[in-house]
Amino acid sequence: MPHPPLPSTQSAVFAVEAMAARHGREVRAGHDIGRDQTFAGLVGADGGGELDAIPHEALLEIGGRPATDVRLFVHDEAVVTVEGIAFDVPRDSVPAFLDAVWSGLVHVRQRTFPPACTLVVTVPGEPSYREAVTHQDLTPWLAGLVR
Repeated sequence: MPHPPLPSTQSAVFAVEAMAARHGREVRAGHDIGRDQTFAGLVGADGGGELDAIPHEALLEIGGRPATDVRLFVHDEAVVTVEGIAFDVPRDSVPAFLDAVWSGLVHVRQRTFPPACTLVVTVPGEPSYREAVTHQDLTPWLAGLVR
């Protein structure tokens, strides 16, 4: 299922805020705007030698359990951190990813041998997102999701 395109960082911020409001969560946003404030500004010009539009990055801290942060970058990139575990998620998929986390479509898969834990987020219509979890990273919320 294709997600609506989020062509800018600001549109992604609005989409995340709307999804958080739908789940009764509060969002604190910090914005980095300009070449001197963002990583994209360090890169400078694009491949053609011309300057891009003013770069805009945002950090969204979302209240409630699980502890969730979203870092939105300039070039359709996003990092969503759930209970300290970071996922690389395409910017257009961030609202659906958050909806899956807050709707309970997430679990921790534990293997006995070799010992390993994986946090799995199942977003409908997309491949599952998986990240390794060490035993030191298991918070009470994550430990409650172990299968």
